[in-house]
Amino acid sequence: MTQWYLIQFKPNSHRLAERNLQRQGFETFLPLHEVARRKTSRFITDLRPLFPGYMFVGIDMNSAPWSKINSTLGVSRLVSFDGTPKPLPLQLISSLMLRCDEEGKMLPPAALNPGDNVEVLTGPFAHFVATVETIDAQQRAWILMDFMGQSTRIQIAPDQVQLTD
Repeated sequence: MTQWYLIQFKPNSHRLAERNLQRQGFETFLPLHEVARRKTSRFITDLRPLFPGYMFVGIDMNSAPWSKINSTLGVSRLVSFDGTPKPLPLQLISSLMLRCDEEGKMLPPAALNPGDNVEVLTGPFAHFVATVETIDAQQRAWILMDFMGQSTRIQIAPDQVQLTD
């Protein structure tokens, strides 16, 4: 039976580690999310690992030579305690997989409701917190942002925001 374990990859080597683990027959899962950053005078959206430095690997401990993982190119180590890798709860991995598309990119929340607090993920207002005012028939969200004591109404696509706690 395949169980999921946590591996740490070397800095900026998630693609290399994922490719080499898959070549060896291991199943990998690397959840990604979009991050907006400013480069000169433009905003660029990059896909980054949801858990920087870590990814999940599915291993059948009875048949797979899991000891090869530590020597895989791009992998720093298989996270273990007392010298033994500990499996992660299957419910954690399955719920993360349900929130991702085929490529591992995190999907937007299922529904936004008026009054929800959201964080803008992309564009010039990235990392600003706003309140959902309405959602129109074309599924565009109208949010209210506070700028210097004044509320400003902005239209945004629902996949450009995420709910905050």
